[in-house]
Amino acid sequence: MRILLLNGFNAKTAYICKKLKMKILIVNGPNLNLLGTREPDIYGNISMEEYLNQLENKFPEHEISYYQSNIEGELIDRLQKDDFEALIINPGAFTHYSYAIADCLKNISQQKMEVHISNIYQREEFRQKSVTAVNSDGIISGFGLKGYALAILSLNSN
Repeated sequence: MRILLLNGFNAKTAYICKKLKMKILIVNGPNLNLLGTREPDIYGNISMEEYLNQLENKFPEHEISYYQSNIEGELIDRLQKDDFEALIINPGAFTHYSYAIADCLKNISQQKMEVHISNIYQREEFRQKSVTAVNSDGIISGFGLKGYALAILSLNSN
């Protein structure tokens, strides 16, 4: 089972997204710097750098920037720079307990999508809770790295 929860996504939204250039920030949390080598049966064998190249080729109309940190405060500092029009975030393990990141997301007015490579609702019980999702406009979980592309498609100009 895969989960895709989006508010306000439809064909018109996808069309708008393709036509408007957006500054999209993708932020990954702890251990996601190991994509491509860490638990490939769960996370795949493509590095985030390789996948970012694919995203840039697939969505040349958007300016995509990327940030990853294993440190909670560094993630918050990056989010507070507020130099983006839309945010795609995979908080990693911070998803399950970081009220600091949740509070930071609450104060971001731009569209925010939470992405999880694996389906967190089919994993260990402690991974099935997201304290950050309540402050996101949608959640994409269980589609592998394709979840980031789905998140870009879901963004609109509002």
